[in-house]
Amino acid sequence: MENKSIRFSRKDSTQFFKTLNKRVNNYFKENEIKKTGNWKLHLKTVVMFTLFLAPYFLILTLGLPNWANLLLTITMGVGMAGVGMNVMHDGNHGSYSNNKWVNKIMGGSIYILAGNVYNWQVQHNVLHHTYTNIHEHDEDLEAGRILRFSKHAEWHKHHKFQHFYSVFLYGLLTFNWAITTDFQQMYRYMKRKLAYGKLPSKATNWSTLVIAKLIYITIWIVIPLVFLDIAWWKILLGFFIMHYVAGVILSVVFQLAHVVDEAETPLPDESGTMKNTWAIHQLFTTVNFGTKNKIVNWFTGGLNHQVEHHIFPNISHVHYTKISKIVKQTAKEFNLPYNEYKTTRKAIISHFKHLKELGKNPALQYQ
Repeated sequence: MENKSIRFSRKDSTQFFKTLNKRVNNYFKENEIKKTGNWKLHLKTVVMFTLFLAPYFLILTLGLPNWANLLLTITMGVGMAGVGMNVMHDGNHGSYSNNKWVNKIMGGSIYILAGNVYNWQVQHNVLHHTYTNIHEHDEDLEAGRILRFSKHAEWHKHHKFQHFYSVFLYGLLTFNWAITTDFQQMYRYMKRKLAYGKLPSKATNWSTLVIAKLIYITIWIVIPLVFLDIAWWKILLGFFIMHYVAGVILSVVFQLAHVVDEAETPLPDESGTMKNTWAIHQLFTTVNFGTKNKIVNWFTGGLNHQVEHHIFPNISHVHYTKISKIVKQTAKEFNLPYNEYKTTRKAIISHFKHLKELGKNPALQYQ
């Protein structure tokens, strides 16, 4: 990944963010509510952890037939994605609660999702939220040689089929966390001395990673192998299915906000300066979807309100529906974009159409 420094323009003659920030702050002040989570988030936390963990204990204790275990494994995958989007995400943004220790615990739920707090905070909070959709800076656009998420990325022949095979690879997201990605990211981030806050010591970071992985493997693989009278390959298959379901959900939700036709992928000028200020940059590179759908709103943890989330990452997602009206109106007043797909279906269609376009040979397109 490119290490060249990126700077955002400081020229905002319209004072968009200053106006927007004041209006949003007034909303919370006038309604006498906190920007962090409330009872709605706490109730959702119980539901998501129940979806994720209750099937695990049922499988361990009830001796169910294979078809029932399969359904419960799929349910765990859904719950796993739900915990990630609703609980872990807010916790690691510091928006779950006013109490730092509560945020730390909720953010730490990523360890039972196979991830690592340090890696996630660097990739998501630092790189993605700061350098949204900027090639070689936002790691969410990096998929090696196998997928091309940006028109600035190198093209390979197999990319012309990526709109067909991409969804099958999406399911590997959290599975890769468990076995390879965390080790690679930690090595890379520690070498670059990246951190969300204070840089932890190498010894502490690596020890935490290794110990957490050992505990994770013990819970999800060793214990089932010991207590269940099931063939070992069925347990490993169930583990993979759980991750695959979660991976597809998480990957698709993430891609719909940034890898679609409406989201731009701007580059800095020769001096490393972006055209827009950071807040305005978020409007051009981020897209909402399905915000009128109550089920999508509830399950995705506000990740369908990506415009609001990117401009106000420290506000809990339970408030996004309300403040979206303020953001949309303010953007309109300042003649700035507010990108959104009315339905999730339209966003999904746009994503795969966009992958198809990115899969075309750039050399042929400009002949």
